[in-house]
Amino acid sequence: MESFDVMRVVYVFVPMILSLTVHEYFHAWLSSKLGDDTAVQFGRLTLNPLAHIDPVGTVLIPLVGLLSSVPFFGWAKPVPVNPMRFRRGMRMKTGLMLVSAAGPLSNLLFAILMALLLGAIAKIVGSQELLQQLVNEQGFMVALVKLVGWMVIINVGLFVFNLLPVPPLDGSGVLAGLLPDRYQGLLENLGRYSFVLFIGILLLGGQFIGYPVMWIVQGLSELVGFSILYVAF
Repeated sequence: MESFDVMRVVYVFVPMILSLTVHEYFHAWLSSKLGDDTAVQFGRLTLNPLAHIDPVGTVLIPLVGLLSSVPFFGWAKPVPVNPMRFRRGMRMKTGLMLVSAAGPLSNLLFAILMALLLGAIAKIVGSQELLQQLVNEQGFMVALVKLVGWMVIINVGLFVFNLLPVPPLDGSGVLAGLLPDRYQGLLENLGRYSFVLFIGILLLGGQFIGYPVMWIVQGLSELVGFSILYVAF
């Protein structure tokens, strides 16, 4: 394996693990705030990545995707949630919707924070042109900037992907909380075809996921004043 390939794995794999950790942590955090301590009991209310790693979804499949032409994606261990433990006055349906939304929204906020960090780095360096020049060189600066750049892209990707209304993605939980009770059976039936839908999403991801991801990343690039895609790739 060439050095370039090794560094590509590092630049993508490390941000992915950290991003999935943030995602799962905020599921656990909001669930606990609503009165359910199940995630706490299982040791999931933590930012320690080891508590959230799924050997297959967080390690094996992402590495296979990075080292081959297989589409890149991954997941962490789902946080256990017991809506029966939500505090009095919190409807279970509403609570589950809020917990579902917490993960993707945390990734969007994390992406914004990392984009602002890139902007701060650019100001410290002195100019956009000098930052881009440093990115083309070797050393600590290129590693830092590329890691942060990929952090933005991966978090935006997780935000968009997880909001798809396909069980068991968080978007299905959000949709279930918004739909009237009489339509809940439709989501349950949709869940039976989750595997087929996932295959379709992966095959058509460039069309249905890539465009909104690039649109948001471009917006963040305009916010900080230079191309995040440039510094990441």
